[in-house]
Amino acid sequence: MASNSDSIYYVLTKLKHHPELIKLCEPRYTNTVFILFSDKLKIADSGFYFPNMRLMVNRLANEFVAKNGDLLDYYFQKIGGNAKSYHDAWITTSHLPKKHVYLLELSFE
Repeated sequence: MASNSDSIYYVLTKLKHHPELIKLCEPRYTNTVFILFSDKLKIADSGFYFPNMRLMVNRLANEFVAKNGDLLDYYFQKIGGNAKSYHDAWITTSHLPKKHVYLLELSFE
Protein backbone atom coordinates (compact mmCIF):
# COMPACT_ATOMS: atom_id res chain seq x y z
CA MET A 1 0.00 0.00 0.00
CA ALA A 2 1.38 3.38 -0.96
CA SER A 3 1.82 5.83 1.88
CA ASN A 4 0.70 9.43 1.77
CA SER A 5 1.08 9.94 5.49
CA ASP A 6 1.13 13.20 7.41
CA SER A 7 3.17 11.37 10.07
CA ILE A 8 5.91 10.51 7.57
CA TYR A 9 5.95 14.07 6.27
CA TYR A 10 6.20 15.36 9.84
CA VAL A 11 9.16 13.08 10.64
CA LEU A 12 11.07 13.93 7.47
CA THR A 13 10.50 17.66 7.99
CA LYS A 14 11.36 17.56 11.69
CA LEU A 15 14.63 15.70 11.03
CA LYS A 16 15.58 18.15 8.30
CA HIS A 17 15.11 21.12 10.61
CA HIS A 18 16.38 19.46 13.81
CA PRO A 19 19.43 17.37 12.92
CA GLU A 20 20.30 17.12 16.62
CA LEU A 21 17.59 14.43 16.85
CA ILE A 22 19.56 12.24 14.44
CA LYS A 23 21.87 9.67 16.00
CA LEU A 24 23.12 8.24 12.70
CA CYS A 25 22.61 9.25 9.09
CA GLU A 26 24.53 7.43 6.43
CA PRO A 27 24.20 6.79 2.74
CA ARG A 28 23.81 3.15 1.85
CA TYR A 29 24.26 1.76 -1.62
CA THR A 30 23.73 4.32 -4.38
CA ASN A 31 20.04 4.92 -3.77
CA THR A 32 19.41 4.63 -0.02
CA VAL A 33 19.86 6.78 3.06
CA PHE A 34 19.66 5.16 6.52
CA ILE A 35 18.69 7.26 9.56
CA LEU A 36 18.44 6.44 13.26
CA PHE A 37 16.82 9.11 15.41
CA SER A 38 15.66 9.56 18.98
CA ASP A 39 12.44 7.83 19.92
CA LYS A 40 11.65 10.78 22.19
CA LEU A 41 10.21 12.50 19.12
CA LYS A 42 6.41 12.36 19.41
CA ILE A 43 4.91 10.87 16.25
CA ALA A 44 1.21 10.40 15.49
CA ASP A 45 0.40 6.71 14.95
CA SER A 46 3.99 5.80 15.85
CA GLY A 47 2.97 2.21 16.66
CA PHE A 48 1.69 1.80 13.12
CA TYR A 49 4.43 3.59 11.20
CA PHE A 50 7.29 2.54 13.49
CA PRO A 51 6.39 -0.94 14.78
CA ASN A 52 8.51 -2.38 17.59
CA MET A 53 11.24 -4.69 16.28
CA ARG A 54 9.50 -5.14 12.91
CA LEU A 55 10.03 -3.48 9.57
CA MET A 56 7.27 -1.53 7.87
CA VAL A 57 7.91 -0.96 4.17
CA ASN A 58 5.79 1.38 2.08
CA ARG A 59 6.05 2.99 -1.31
CA LEU A 60 5.41 6.69 -0.98
CA ALA A 61 2.36 7.63 -3.03
CA ASN A 62 3.03 9.43 -6.31
CA GLU A 63 1.06 12.39 -4.93
CA PHE A 64 3.33 12.50 -1.86
CA VAL A 65 6.47 12.42 -4.03
CA ALA A 66 5.11 15.14 -6.33
CA LYS A 67 3.92 17.38 -3.47
CA ASN A 68 7.04 16.95 -1.32
CA GLY A 69 9.73 16.74 -3.98
CA ASP A 70 11.92 19.40 -2.36
CA LEU A 71 11.87 17.55 0.96
CA LEU A 72 12.71 14.21 -0.66
CA ASP A 73 15.43 15.87 -2.75
CA TYR A 74 17.06 17.04 0.49
CA TYR A 75 17.49 13.40 1.54
CA PHE A 76 18.35 12.28 -2.00
CA GLN A 77 21.31 14.69 -1.94
CA LYS A 78 22.69 12.83 1.09
CA ILE A 79 23.47 9.89 -1.20
CA GLY A 80 25.08 12.05 -3.85
CA GLY A 81 22.01 12.60 -6.00
CA ASN A 82 22.12 16.08 -7.48
CA ALA A 83 19.10 15.98 -9.75
CA LYS A 84 15.69 14.43 -9.35
CA SER A 85 16.46 11.24 -11.24
CA TYR A 86 14.13 8.95 -9.30
CA HIS A 87 10.50 8.12 -9.96
CA ASP A 88 9.56 6.20 -6.84
CA ALA A 89 10.50 6.55 -3.20
CA TRP A 90 10.17 3.81 -0.61
CA ILE A 91 10.32 4.16 3.14
CA THR A 92 11.26 1.46 5.64
CA THR A 93 10.59 2.18 9.31
CA SER A 94 10.90 0.47 12.67
CA HIS A 95 11.23 1.18 16.39
CA LEU A 96 14.22 -0.27 18.25
CA PRO A 97 13.10 0.23 21.87
CA LYS A 98 16.23 -1.19 23.53
CA LYS A 99 18.33 1.36 21.61
CA HIS A 100 15.75 4.15 22.11
CA VAL A 101 15.73 4.97 18.40
CA TYR A 102 13.47 4.93 15.41
CA LEU A 103 14.88 3.56 12.17
CA LEU A 104 14.01 5.22 8.89
CA GLU A 105 15.42 4.26 5.52
CA LEU A 106 14.56 6.07 2.30
CA SER A 107 15.14 4.29 -1.01
CA PHE A 108 14.94 6.03 -4.35
CA GLU A 109 14.25 4.22 -7.62
